[in-house]
Amino acid sequence: MPARRESRFAERTENHQPTTTGGQLVTFSHVGDEEGTRVRERLAPAARVLVASAATSRPTGHPAYSQTLPREARSAAVARRLVRAALTVWGLESLIEDASLVITELVSNAVDHGRLQAIRVIVSRPSAHAVCVGVVDRSRSVPLLGTELDGDQIRGRGLALVDTLTERWGTERYRWGKQVWAELKAEETP
Repeated sequence: MPARRESRFAERTENHQPTTTGGQLVTFSHVGDEEGTRVRERLAPAARVLVASAATSRPTGHPAYSQTLPREARSAAVARRLVRAALTVWGLESLIEDASLVITELVSNAVDHGRLQAIRVIVSRPSAHAVCVGVVDRSRSVPLLGTELDGDQIRGRGLALVDTLTERWGTERYRWGKQVWAELKAEETP
């Protein structure tokens, strides 16, 4: 068994206000960023429809997509499609498999431990070779990485998977809830 490395968990506490868009997919990009128009040719037809029908562009911030979903298990599939579409648009296809596993776990935790009927899935691109996936819910309880995993244990291994697959992960607390996020990086090619 490989040696266990130290977790890259981080916690931030800030008083951000939630942003809502009535449940639609939202994209943010820099002014003058033609990436959104150039990549439509690379998208699969289903992703093209997803981006064209529900995405809107914002003139500030780094590129991001978000969507409000019902707090139920089937929302994980929608979250995975959102992650795949965003990573395809950004040319980060090498991260799709790991990011899909991570977002599935984060959605699962929000479904199990969140409050109210909705969660918000966020996929952002903080740098050219990095992506951050996150799930916002109305619970203030912070997820903990299990340290003693029993081989017979069926549940409770998800954050260990998140910790293994990501560069770092953490929780950003709000007055009304939290966002659990994870950052993945693609290999930089010279």
